[in-house]
Amino acid sequence: MPSKSSARLAALTVAAVCSAASAIALTTPAHADSLRIHDIQGSTRISPYAGKQVTDVTGIVTGLRTYGSSRGFWIQDPNADADPATSEGVFVFTSSTPKGVAVGDLVSVSGTVSEYVPGGTSSGNQALTEITKPVITVVSSGNAVPAATVIDAKSVPSAYVPAGDSTAGNSINGLPLQPSQYALDLYESLEGMNVQVSDTRVIGATDPYTELWVTVKPWENRNRRGGTVYGSYESQNTGRLQIQSLGATADFPKANVGDTLAGTTAGPLDYNQFGGYTLVASKLGTLESAELKRETTEKQRNGELAVATYNVENLDPSDATFDAHAAAIVNNLQSPDIVSLEEIQDNTGAKNDGVVAADQTVQKLIDAIAAAGGPTYDWRSVDPANNTDGGEPGGNIRQVFLFNPERVSFTDRAGGDATTAVGVTEIDDKAALTVSPGRIDPANAAFASSRKPLAGEFVFRGRTVFVIANHFNSKGGDQGLTSQYQPVARSSETQRHQQATLVNSFVKDILDTQKNARVITLGDINDFEFSETTKILESDGALWSAVKSLPKSERYSYVYQGNAQVLDQILVSPSIRRACDLEFDSVHVNAEFNDQISDHDPQVLRFRP
Repeated sequence: MPSKSSARLAALTVAAVCSAASAIALTTPAHADSLRIHDIQGSTRISPYAGKQVTDVTGIVTGLRTYGSSRGFWIQDPNADADPATSEGVFVFTSSTPKGVAVGDLVSVSGTVSEYVPGGTSSGNQALTEITKPVITVVSSGNAVPAATVIDAKSVPSAYVPAGDSTAGNSINGLPLQPSQYALDLYESLEGMNVQVSDTRVIGATDPYTELWVTVKPWENRNRRGGTVYGSYESQNTGRLQIQSLGATADFPKANVGDTLAGTTAGPLDYNQFGGYTLVASKLGTLESAELKRETTEKQRNGELAVATYNVENLDPSDATFDAHAAAIVNNLQSPDIVSLEEIQDNTGAKNDGVVAADQTVQKLIDAIAAAGGPTYDWRSVDPANNTDGGEPGGNIRQVFLFNPERVSFTDRAGGDATTAVGVTEIDDKAALTVSPGRIDPANAAFASSRKPLAGEFVFRGRTVFVIANHFNSKGGDQGLTSQYQPVARSSETQRHQQATLVNSFVKDILDTQKNARVITLGDINDFEFSETTKILESDGALWSAVKSLPKSERYSYVYQGNAQVLDQILVSPSIRRACDLEFDSVHVNAEFNDQISDHDPQVLRFRP
């Protein structure tokens, strides 16, 4: 602990500016002098003193944040009141690196109470109560930090959050906190306080932003690899908690799903834009590895067709991941006969220079696969018009078919381009595509600023298989699970529902032409197997999502905020669903690992046409 300093005993004035767009202005009491922290926090999510000046608010410094855009320190009142709904901690926002204060200092703070909304009010996030524009006086130093409140399976309720107030746009901000009834209310009642978790299992691997996710509920929707599965909108995983650190980035553990943070992890409980409630650790547990291994699927038999989908995350020729992707395709996916690739960028990547061709990107991957011992794949795709398909500006992501010409042939029909719609015709009493490869209804508003589905016609052992590669609209813009609005709004669904309707209609055109046609719709659907998007794709029995052949605990291809969930899917027409030896495998090689080369796991379907 730093020694006392006379400079630190002087009053410190620190300028702080809170974005007006991120503050909530409320009617507040007329008098707000000499308050306790729990008075400021109040028993709802919004301080009764928001927007008011407060003076001589005392507390012991429990942690300093000296990095990022939200610099400052936390203080906590060691003398708690009797109300479990009122937090005893609060963040003091100093804007610049806080100086003259140290952990263990008893300080007196005067300033303005602000409700800061990380990400801005349009994000729907909850607000974080802060004291801004502070004037700080160090009263004494070397004090004991208030004991950390334990967060564990017993303390966290099984219910996630109450329904919002319908008279306030479904906001939960004004509702009285019930920390014994709802998990989010418990976390809110501890906002800014020193908390601790012990021997927690990692359910979200360390990411590039030096954060990970743990669960304090070891058996909550656990899967065999140590993750926590997200199985429905109604069944939230209440034990999830994000972990960051006040220490050096280099010291942060590089954890995979299934690992354990052994011992105590403790620090202030914060709320941020990208994870909601977050334990910002001043003390980190010790990482114990579970030695999680990357999965390998089975090799297709001679008479089986293996079809895979793999989102390779903005792959362009400048990336260093080609060999790793190739190894995954050859070794972990066992060289599928057809691979639908999502997020293949053009030859110059994110450089916004008008280039749309991706032949160099694809060829570099094909060469790497061959060098890794795999087949020499052929490929088909359709270049998009420049900057029309969403994704990273200038990158022109698109879907690409790889196929092994030694086992599968591609039926080429000329005319497919960025703006020409593929249709269904009849040749020799069987369904056929008018152009192959071709894009489904590319001018439709449902695909504005989004990837257009790529349809291709393949032949395996004399049998035609139609494959439709998709990359639906992302979830960007949806409210987070910890939003102040409950139930949360998922605005991005609207476009995905429109896209699913068009793809389902196209599949039905094929099946109306040939009832027993073999159709596979696959890719990054950006939605769950239980979602309305999937229901629309499956409507009228046209398709069935093969991930449903797995036990519920095995259904995931992506890990987000500690929730193992389905985003990537392979859906099949009735004739394939009835096929002999149908096998589906979500091959976990990326999403659970801190050194992932993509944030998505690939999937493989094997069947005898």
